[in-house]
Amino acid sequence: MIHRLLKPSTKRSFFLFGARGTGKSTILHHWFSDISTLWIDLLSPELEDRYSRNPELLKQQITGFDGKLECVIIDEVQKVPKLLNVVHQVIEQGGPRFALTGSSARKLKRGSTNLLAGRAFVYNIFPFTSIELGDYFSLNSALAYGTLPGHFAIDNDEDRKAFLRAYALTYIKEEIWSEQLIRKLDPFRAFLEICAQCNGEIINFSNIARQVGVDTKTVQSYYQILEDTLLGFMIEPYHKSVRKRQLQSPRFYLFDTGVKRALDRTLNINLQPNTYAFGRAFEHFVVVEAIRRSHYLQNDYRFYYLKTKDGAEIDLVIDRPGSTTILLEIKSSTIVDGQDIRILSKFADDIPNSESVCLSLDPIPQKIGNVNLYPWDEGLKKIGLDIKNN
Repeated sequence: MIHRLLKPSTKRSFFLFGARGTGKSTILHHWFSDISTLWIDLLSPELEDRYSRNPELLKQQITGFDGKLECVIIDEVQKVPKLLNVVHQVIEQGGPRFALTGSSARKLKRGSTNLLAGRAFVYNIFPFTSIELGDYFSLNSALAYGTLPGHFAIDNDEDRKAFLRAYALTYIKEEIWSEQLIRKLDPFRAFLEICAQCNGEIINFSNIARQVGVDTKTVQSYYQILEDTLLGFMIEPYHKSVRKRQLQSPRFYLFDTGVKRALDRTLNINLQPNTYAFGRAFEHFVVVEAIRRSHYLQNDYRFYYLKTKDGAEIDLVIDRPGSTTILLEIKSSTIVDGQDIRILSKFADDIPNSESVCLSLDPIPQKIGNVNLYPWDEGLKKIGLDIKNN
């Protein structure tokens, strides 16, 4: 088994959120294999229906263990939010701890769902990081097919492509349509492809709305659905003023490079080094890798992008509490020189208490002017995103 970086509390109840196929059930089986556990899988339509009709059934089951139950695992708890009221009662009465998984926080955010008022920690799990994969990690494979756990059981590229296409279809059917998160399926399908094509770019909501044939508010709601179902995340523009930050549009990144290629139908296009597509895929990979590691470290880093009125850009601005702000450029080149980092070098003097860093495929660490250049993995460690996986 590939060991995950996420290390939950062994004493407290917790929520474990992650997109479908990120390994939530597998990791829970590993964590709780040697203690007395009640497992409730709400992906079973029969169980979902039964608990929806009678949430108190959970309390009755726990009572039946006569105090010998150590943990209750409820898989996909968002399917029956009413169960959380019972969970709350059991925790208050000193019962077993709970591990509550979900692939969508949307239902739990709506209405007055009981989120246990701090009685349960909240963790996120993602596709594999390069650290978790260790010797299994291949950059070319990660760029082309992503790092969802499911495709590591597959031994050929054609089946990996089929897996990712099926994943994209399953997401639309099970995560969106069956949960009644949208009224019309066809515009959302069109949106997903355009969203994938625009991955990592500043969002132009009105332009996407015209292409999809819906209004701007609908497109904004579509992006919110992707965030709520953990299929992607926004990166806001950098500015010390929150008000000014809100006047600019964010960038959006899908949570996995392979899923992105499945959604925009580019799985059959080989990613060749020194091409635009390869460079975009490498940037996407480094961004999601950095954010995954930051979540697991719980270091409260915040990630932004920076673009000036004259079009100068920085890929990531990383706000690190109690430390310098990192101005980060991502280059897929195997040889990086001063010309590649000229814009980054200019920004260093404009942002107080900052460091300029370039991550690339160049294997030789160096410093050019005020910019530190590192191979991408070494550079992530240098800026505080190193994790030991035991």
